[in-house]
Amino acid sequence: MRLNWDDTRIFLALARTGTLSGVAQTLGLGVATVSRRVDRLEQALGVPLFLRHQSGYRLTDQGEALLPRAEEAEQAIQGFSQGAGAEAEVAGLVRLASFETIVAPIIVPALAPLLARHSGLDVEILFSAAVVNLHRRDADLALRLLRPEHGHLLVRQVGVLGVGLYGPPSGARPERFVTFPFPEESGVKLQVEWARAFGADQAPRLAVNTLAGQVEAVARGVGVGVLPHLLAREAGLRLLADRLPNGSAMERPIYMAIHADLAASRRVRAVADTLIEALEDRRAELAEP
Repeated sequence: MRLNWDDTRIFLALARTGTLSGVAQTLGLGVATVSRRVDRLEQALGVPLFLRHQSGYRLTDQGEALLPRAEEAEQAIQGFSQGAGAEAEVAGLVRLASFETIVAPIIVPALAPLLARHSGLDVEILFSAAVVNLHRRDADLALRLLRPEHGHLLVRQVGVLGVGLYGPPSGARPERFVTFPFPEESGVKLQVEWARAFGADQAPRLAVNTLAGQVEAVARGVGVGVLPHLLAREAGLRLLADRLPNGSAMERPIYMAIHADLAASRRVRAVADTLIEALEDRRAELAEP
């Protein structure tokens, strides 16, 4: 016969209370059920565990020898349950890789309530235009503008980032372009190509490798730049064009990638679900001028 943990639990309760009625009251079972479970456990083990007396039950020598093992099993079950409870609390470190555009306006505001609810949750936000290797665990999940093509990843599109050519809030259009440095990193290559389509490589330039710096430069009248609608709108910049000279739209899909081994992690899932909801709520702001 196979051992049943519930029978072991009854063994421990009977060893501690000494009576069937005491076990029945403690565990909320009937006396007959308790007696039947004790008999079943003794049959499964092949040894007598208790001496039956009119005054109650006492452990046999075999029962005394097995008592520490049963207590170890009880502690292991309690530890397993406590570990599941701790996991349910959403605790631990989550490393998130993102692109710069959405860190301040979307990610940080979205995570603030989650972090307030779960004091044991730590989040690291890393922004870079370079490709992040989730297999080396550079991050636990990533929001990227380029779809990962390799590896055991769960990838889904979670939005669209719209981009336009923007100038200062008022005044004449500057001749200078504000761009990323040439040659560009792979993550911003398309944005630089769009700037070149408007003549950036034939004009004087200010090269800044952060979008925050580019937005500030355009706002101060230094030049014009190809910028995400979300950031340009918040800075009050003037939209000059929302399509390329050939009529093509300037937009990029936003992908979320999670290593498949972490997809069931409550801490990673909590952060991912929070960000997906925030991106969905701001979908129009991200995509449209």
